[in-house]
Amino acid sequence: MDVVSDAVSAIRSGRPMSARTHLAAPLGLEFPAAQGAGFHVVLQGSCWLLPPGPGEPVALSSGDVVFVAQGQRIALADHPERRLVPVTQEMDDAWRPARPARSGPTTVLICGSYQLDQVRRHPVLQQLPAYIHIPKRVGHHGSLSSVIDLLGSELDARRPGTDAIVPALLDTMLLYILRAWYEDEAAQSTGGWARALNDPAVSAALHHIHREPGRAWTVAELGTRAGLSRAAFSRRFSSLVGQSPLAYLTWWRMTIAGRQLQGTDTALRIIAQRVGYTSEFAFNRAFKREYGTTPGTYRRQHAGAYGAGPGDLGPDAI
Repeated sequence: MDVVSDAVSAIRSGRPMSARTHLAAPLGLEFPAAQGAGFHVVLQGSCWLLPPGPGEPVALSSGDVVFVAQGQRIALADHPERRLVPVTQEMDDAWRPARPARSGPTTVLICGSYQLDQVRRHPVLQQLPAYIHIPKRVGHHGSLSSVIDLLGSELDARRPGTDAIVPALLDTMLLYILRAWYEDEAAQSTGGWARALNDPAVSAALHHIHREPGRAWTVAELGTRAGLSRAAFSRRFSSLVGQSPLAYLTWWRMTIAGRQLQGTDTALRIIAQRVGYTSEFAFNRAFKREYGTTPGTYRRQHAGAYGAGPGDLGPDAI
């Protein structure tokens, strides 16, 4: 198990949506704020990203990726001063290329969105900036470029398997985007999750927590797995992650439990055991502290909201 994969799995819902469009100048599109996360990939041509707030316009060229992690409003235009037209139509998932206009230089884009549960976002995603710009550079993030090429090819013409291939490529692209940003950020960051994921001791402890969330971990045992003394490990983990080791363990356990309650009909006693509680009473009490309601009430309120995610991970699944 790895943190980024689990973090995404824990909040994903529904299918990702995308549409490929050919847009001719003059071009000025304002994408409103939305639930979930959005992305824009320049396949051909160029345009400007107009970020939210006071940020400066960013030039985008072929192969560039923009990821809007928190669903903020952004705009794309062929000139920073272009008048913007709000985009109100929902993305469909028909994946039919639009007929190109002929009035000016054409920019080909893939725009889309991921449905995400905003209630319990993992901190590895909460710490992302308002938007991520990943420029295409020779020798950098070749796997992401390969996925974009495959996605563009699939969206170019409908063929057998397209309906299954495109969502899989979109999910893969999301993980490559996050990996690319965290790898770049880790090289210049002195703290936070970018450093935590690349710190050998902290990442080792996170690996064990995510692999065996139901284990009766102690700080001393996690420190031993990380190759540090109890005190040194606790200080480093808390500094980078922003929570103590046991506080993060509890948070992740409750995240798994919530996901299982939403997506499965697994008995409460089984869920309690999977996330490290020997009694259903202790589990109920811990869950109510975290969510403000009992597991049974939470299940009734969220029945069928999501499919099973990382909550599937129990001792029998490792």
